[in-house]
Amino acid sequence: MTPGKRRTHQSLLPDSGAHFPPTTSTAAGECPVPTPRRMPPIRNFTLTPSRLKDLLLLFSLLAVVYLTFRNPLPRAPPSDRADLTTSSAPTTRSHILFSIASSYGAFLRRKPYISLWYEPNATRAFAFLDAVPADLPSDLPPVIISEDTSRFPYTFKGGLRSAIRVARVVKEAVELNQTGVRWFVFGDDDTVFFVDNLIKTLSKYDHTRWFYIGSNSESYEQNVKHSFDMGFGGGGFAISSPLAGVLARVLDSCLVRYSHLYGSDARIFSCLAELGVGLTHEPGFHQVDLRGSLFGLLSAHPLSPLISLHHLEASTPVFPTMNQTQAMEHLFQAVHTDPTRILQQVVCYDHTNSFTVSIAWGYSIQVFEGNERLPDLLALQQTFSPWRRHRNPLAGYYMFTMRPYPKDPCKRPAVFFMKNVKSGEDGIWSSYTRHNVEDCPRASRAINNLEYIKVSSDRLTLDSEQIWAPRRQCCDASSSSEKSMEIENCKNSVARFDPTAEEFEDWP
Repeated sequence: MTPGKRRTHQSLLPDSGAHFPPTTSTAAGECPVPTPRRMPPIRNFTLTPSRLKDLLLLFSLLAVVYLTFRNPLPRAPPSDRADLTTSSAPTTRSHILFSIASSYGAFLRRKPYISLWYEPNATRAFAFLDAVPADLPSDLPPVIISEDTSRFPYTFKGGLRSAIRVARVVKEAVELNQTGVRWFVFGDDDTVFFVDNLIKTLSKYDHTRWFYIGSNSESYEQNVKHSFDMGFGGGGFAISSPLAGVLARVLDSCLVRYSHLYGSDARIFSCLAELGVGLTHEPGFHQVDLRGSLFGLLSAHPLSPLISLHHLEASTPVFPTMNQTQAMEHLFQAVHTDPTRILQQVVCYDHTNSFTVSIAWGYSIQVFEGNERLPDLLALQQTFSPWRRHRNPLAGYYMFTMRPYPKDPCKRPAVFFMKNVKSGEDGIWSSYTRHNVEDCPRASRAINNLEYIKVSSDRLTLDSEQIWAPRRQCCDASSSSEKSMEIENCKNSVARFDPTAEEFEDWP
């Protein structure tokens, strides 16, 4: 480096012509002043039709966004969601397709139960069997032979492979391509359906959405073993048509994954769970995992229409002095007269004679001495025994509130069972006769003399609000004479107590 001179790094000096504006000459010691650049000329803006269109579209978009967030659209209230159907027509019997799972050996034997609810010219139903019995009667549903299921695994020890065939009834029913089906309903050959009440219940729901409707078991042990959220197949369950269609497409592949399960209903429940659908509980479906007398269950039915009964062969006849077939035919006399009111419990008080009367319409009436609290009467009397006969401590637990049923018949209330029911222009009349197990003198003379009960009522019809929010019917009791009593329902229903046998035989 030469002394007195600075080394200049040319690579660090910018090109003044390229990056800095030219400068004007200045006197010594003054800073150079950049020469101002001339601004480029502004172009004239012409509003062409295409540009005008773009501006209008942009303005419209901004206006829509502003109005949307400023005034959001109102949402439908939850109570109206059930009415958001694509069809305004109400659900009728023709909108329901019943699929009954049976077998070659059981179908004809279970005919009495099927004939109770199946009407050949009004009810749409098919029975799915493994083989066709000879001499099929014409008053039973048409028979369809199920497809072979040998390709599907079944690994439940001690179970029945027929569970796979019964589960595939869902797929085979959908593939029948029946028109106008809103709901597919599935049950066993010993499931007794109360069709009018089923229609009324399903009408609460939007059939265009995915619904799986049924109920679990009465037995706590059975629910622990299978699931509390499964629709038990014997009590029957309903699947809306759109959901059934989707389930049918994936069912075969799903069944392979659940070879370890016991029954068909557990398989359907599992496959629906994979689709994200849970059970909608309706207490009117009854699996009836009970044995013995069903009096306690039927005389305190939930505040919901009766939809189904099952396992009747495992219970004693619901009416004494009859076999089960005769007893169910007798019950259906009342069902055909007023299906909505069947088994609906009404509690009345006679303050003059200190009576408490519990009516399960169309079935039985109980007369208690003294004033019983209403919540106590809503609890079921344990007249039945567990479904499973073993020493499992869970076997004696149930899914409802229980109260003891006295072993001594003389400590029980006086019980009256329905004798007949008739209807006319001025209402419906049902009569009940006393059932004496033993000669039990009562403290109340009026109860000792009481032999017959007559009940008059109007046909019970429920609108949509009453279906969604059911309410127990009410009644008022008053004595008309020393040996008679009248109970007037708030809905113009009257029950008359009269011990005169001659008048009873002539009435109405």
